[in-house]
This record gives sequence, structure tokens and C-alpha cells, in this order.
Amino acid sequence: MRELCKTCGQRPVAINYIKEGRTYYRSKCDHCSKGRDTGIPKWYLDGYRQKDQCEKCGFKSKHKEQFNVFHVDGTLTNSRPNNLKTICANCQRTLHQTGVKWRQGDLTPDF
Repeated sequence: MRELCKTCGQRPVAINYIKEGRTYYRSKCDHCSKGRDTGIPKWYLDGYRQKDQCEKCGFKSKHKEQFNVFHVDGTLTNSRPNNLKTICANCQRTLHQTGVKWRQGDLTPDF
């Protein structure tokens, strides 16, 4: 019987490879070894949605690709709504030039 996954503890570990008739296993199941990272940003999973307007200059666009989500305190794992801002690409450049400590968040294209 195979060991259980060290991450979730529920499913049996995945087979890594078979060599000379011996089976070698991974420490995680197939689900956990592929990662639970689905490409969906943490801020989205935590309920934040990009706005259709820049929160710095008020620019509006039909295309959300022109906006980025920034973490005000620079901590990319802090997805509290008061720490997240939707800003346009122009304001992003301005913030970098002025040395403001905002850092770009875990961005993915709109789905």
C-alpha cells in the first residue's frame, strides 16, 4: 500500500518512475504535485476584483489589461481590500519613477 500525500494527507502518493522493476514514488499525490496554483492570483481568490477605473488618476478603460493590481504595503500575500489598489499602466510607471514602495502584485491576464 502506498503512503499518503505529505501535503494533503488524503490521497496516495504519485508514482514518480519505475526503474529495473522497482517503483519510486513522489512525496505528494498527483493533485498536490501539480500544484494548487491554478494561475488565478491570490487577490482574486480572496475576493478582490480589478476595477474598471484607476484609483490614482481616475482613468477609465474598456480593457482591463491596461490596469494592474498593486499591494500598497509591498507584501504580496496580504490581500486585504485596503491593501490592494487598481492602477493604470501610466500611474504604475509614475509610481516607480517617484520611488513609492508599491510593488506589482501577482498579476495574470483577465479571464
